Amino acid sequence: MSTTERYNLLLIMGSVRAGRRCPQIASWVRGLAEQSAKLNFEIIDLRDWTLPASDEPGMPAQGKYTQEHTCNWSAKVAGTDGVVIVTPQYNWGYPAPLKNALDHLYNEWSNKPLAIVTYGGHGGGKCGTQLRQIAEGLKMRLVTTMPAITIARERIENDTQQSAEEMVPFEAEVVQAMRELRNLLI
Repeated sequence: MSTTERYNLLLIMGSVRAGRRCPQIASWVRGLAEQSAKLNFEIIDLRDWTLPASDEPGMPAQGKYTQEHTCNWSAKVAGTDGVVIVTPQYNWGYPAPLKNALDHLYNEWSNKPLAIVTYGGHGGGKCGTQLRQIAEGLKMRLVTTMPAITIARERIENDTQQSAEEMVPFEAEVVQAMRELRNLLI
């Protein structure tokens, strides 16, 4: 594709918890990507996707889906040029609904460029490392930069959102990751 073509990109929110920060952070990442790397995303909220665990009779690698929700998820992912995952780190890992969404498919993820943005009280590096391993197993093409946004302890304890000023230290790394993603698309 040329640099002037439009790409069909997904930004997948990895959290489905009540009171989550994911919509705010995903929107912020999307804004930076649109401004700095000229990328446009459809935000995918996993709350909107009913993907019951292990309800397909065959292995995802076979691509023989019987459930309507899996067929719909397959079409959504297959129709995209690249993916950004924005997810919190929970207990040194990533949320189960995100793992389930990834495990529902196999071939649809193959060769897709991927950027991972994590967040949490410790930034989410362990979560990002685990997701990197999963993405490699799915044969995705990963960007090198993996932003990890640290949420202040008092924000977590008081269940309040990050301020714009608190996000500034993470902007350059997110912008770099989005530019790397764009370069994988060209």
